[in-house]
Amino acid sequence: MRREIPLIITFLVGVLLVVSIFIPRLPFTELESELSKWVSIIAVFGFVLGAGNLLQTHFKKIEKKHSDRFYSWVTILGFLLTLIIGLFKFGSPTGMQGNYQGDGTWFKLIYDAVFTPLTSTMFSLLAFYVASASYRAFRAKTAEATVLLLAAFIILVGRTPLGYYLTFWLVGTPFEFLHIPNLSTWILSVPNLAGQRAVMIGIALGVIATSLKLILGIERGWIGSEK
Repeated sequence: MRREIPLIITFLVGVLLVVSIFIPRLPFTELESELSKWVSIIAVFGFVLGAGNLLQTHFKKIEKKHSDRFYSWVTILGFLLTLIIGLFKFGSPTGMQGNYQGDGTWFKLIYDAVFTPLTSTMFSLLAFYVASASYRAFRAKTAEATVLLLAAFIILVGRTPLGYYLTFWLVGTPFEFLHIPNLSTWILSVPNLAGQRAVMIGIALGVIATSLKLILGIERGWIGSEK
């Protein structure tokens, strides 16, 4: 029964949520609202388990004297410090009753002075990885790669003043659509948008298929092995 009960609960909740979406009437709407609250409660336990796993993983690295154990210490200390400051709302003008992200709180100071610059740094580093991957992927060895290379070149140049000055003489002529900035905008708004929608449709179909497998009990990996 340890496996059957979770499967029954998943089936009932999944069917009720699907019905509440297609039939937005009482009592289904109230039931959906109540189940959403339970989802939030379960998510809290998920955060707790995630925090425990984070600490366990890095404490093991420290215990085994891993070469990156210094970063594990930084991660653990940063996590605990931020957690304590957020829980007790240090620096809040209204004390424990205030908002932990309010002006003047230490949590907001950490977010603005540490987290935001680190996020910007990570995105800055990603630019070099994207450039390196583009160099390897856009080699014109096939017809598809050539089209991809030309489209990428037009978009990159079209976003700079160079793209305007290269074809400025086309402005006001019947061939104005070949003006590089206009061509760049067209590529982004027509072929690129069509590709994005195709990807989103594929993702939606994948989510539907996975959800049906979970609701019907076909996919059971989430409840562990038979043993």
